[in-house]
Amino acid sequence: MYDFRIEAADKATLYAELTDAAVALTAGEPDAVANMANVAALLWESLPELNWAGFYRNVGGELVLGPFQGRPACIRIPFGKGVCGAAAATREPQCVADVHAFPGHIACDAASRSELVVPIVADGRLAGVLDLDSPVPGRFDQEDVSGCVKLIQRLETALAGMAEEGTRG
Repeated sequence: MYDFRIEAADKATLYAELTDAAVALTAGEPDAVANMANVAALLWESLPELNWAGFYRNVGGELVLGPFQGRPACIRIPFGKGVCGAAAATREPQCVADVHAFPGHIACDAASRSELVVPIVADGRLAGVLDLDSPVPGRFDQEDVSGCVKLIQRLETALAGMAEEGTRG
C-alpha cells in the first residue's frame, strides 16, 4: 500500500515530490479514472489550504465531473463557462486570485475564493482539466501553476485514456 507523506519546505520541492508520487501511483495502471482518483487524493492530502481537488473530463465536448476530493460539485460545465470552462476553451492554465471577480464564475462551492485549473491535453486532444480550489483569496501563484503544469505533463500517458472517452457521445 502507498503511504505518501509529502511535506516540503518550498514549493519547487513540494511539486517535484508530488509529481514523483503521482507517477508512482499511476505506473502501470491503464484506467484513467482510477489514476485521476488517486491523483486527486494525493493532491488533497498534500497541498495546503484546498477545499476541492479533482478532475473534469471532456465528454462529448463538455466538462463532466470526474474523481475529486471535497464537497459535491457541479456535474457539467460548458466550454468557455467559469474558470474550468475557460481553461478548456483556451487550453491554457487559469490562475484566479478572486473567483468572485472572474466573469462568468460558476459557484459550485460558495467557500471557494481562488482557483487553479490546468488543461490536460493528450494525443493533441483536450482530455479534461485538473481543478484546485481554495477558500483563501490569492492562494495560488506562478509556482503552483508551473508545478501543476509539470505534474500534468508527466501524467499525460496515465491520463491518455481520457482522450478516447472524450471522443465518444
